[in-house]
Amino acid sequence: MEKLIGIFDEFPFLTDADKKAFSAKLESVSYEKGGLLEEAGKISYFLHYIKSGAARSFYVRENKDITVSFSLDGEFVTAMHSFITRKPSYENIEVLEKSVVYRISYDELQSLFVDNPRIERAYRMILEQYYIVLEEQSIFAKFKTARERYLELMEYRPKVIQKASVGNIASYLDMSIETLSRIRAKI
Repeated sequence: MEKLIGIFDEFPFLTDADKKAFSAKLESVSYEKGGLLEEAGKISYFLHYIKSGAARSFYVRENKDITVSFSLDGEFVTAMHSFITRKPSYENIEVLEKSVVYRISYDELQSLFVDNPRIERAYRMILEQYYIVLEEQSIFAKFKTARERYLELMEYRPKVIQKASVGNIASYLDMSIETLSRIRAKI
């Protein structure tokens, strides 16, 4: 369980037995840069925890790559709609650098819930955090200027700027690469 330090930090109510049961169901997987955790058109079978590395979630629309989120060390990620509904995913999730990810399957997670209600509570908290991020991102995109969006990203998620390409950042911030470059030149 020592190798999983960090995964339980946000859930102090989990007992050692809960942690052991959850850890026993995790699979460690290494990915090279560009590897896909989830693929559009396929059902998302895993909830992933990024032990080390980074990932981005994106859609492809009219042959254009649209980044919708970034996930960093110590964060959970999946194609949430697909994971919950068991329908094919709309999004791809790719790693931005060599990454180590722990993953648990949907079925294994559901079976854990039966005997470990505190794990189900932790999962609910993960879903709540996911929802809050989505809501903040929606507000972030509609009511802030391009410069304000970039400055907030710099302040609250500086690792994204270090790990993601300029094109991915521009797409995420809903601006052109040229606009992003002008903003960066003035900071």
